[in-house]
Amino acid sequence: MDLLIPEIGLIFWHTISFLILLFLLGKFAWKPVLKAIKEREENIQNALDSAEKAKLEMARLTNENEQLLKEARVERDNILKEAKELKDKIVSDAKTEAQESGKKILDQAKREIEEQKNKALAEVKNQVSSLSLDIARKVLTKEFEDQAKQDAFVGDLLKDVKLN
Repeated sequence: MDLLIPEIGLIFWHTISFLILLFLLGKFAWKPVLKAIKEREENIQNALDSAEKAKLEMARLTNENEQLLKEARVERDNILKEAKELKDKIVSDAKTEAQESGKKILDQAKREIEEQKNKALAEVKNQVSSLSLDIARKVLTKEFEDQAKQDAFVGDLLKDVKLN
């Protein structure tokens, strides 16, 4: 039973040793522990602040990238539009030039055909007139072997001629 009821001296020494332990812990252990906890808390807060800054920077960069992408798309569309317009202009110019060139070639071919036709007609006329003269000469030579026939022919010609 004596073990269950402590004596005053024991309580006194326990209290003193507890207070000394409390003082020593407060002096040497709690300050460094509290200091380490405070530093840890500050490190965590700094990390959270840095993470928030990084998050904001990422959001800004994302918005900037999206804006750059939009600008790039607009620029690409403009370049494609200009290229299409240039292609259409080149095609149109080529068509016009081809039509003009074809028209010139056609006109030149028509002129050459006309010239060749005129040359051929002139040659045919020359040949026809030459043949006609040869035939007329032969016919007249045969026809006018007789003097009476010649006089009759000259008379007929004089009747046809009208004096102006």
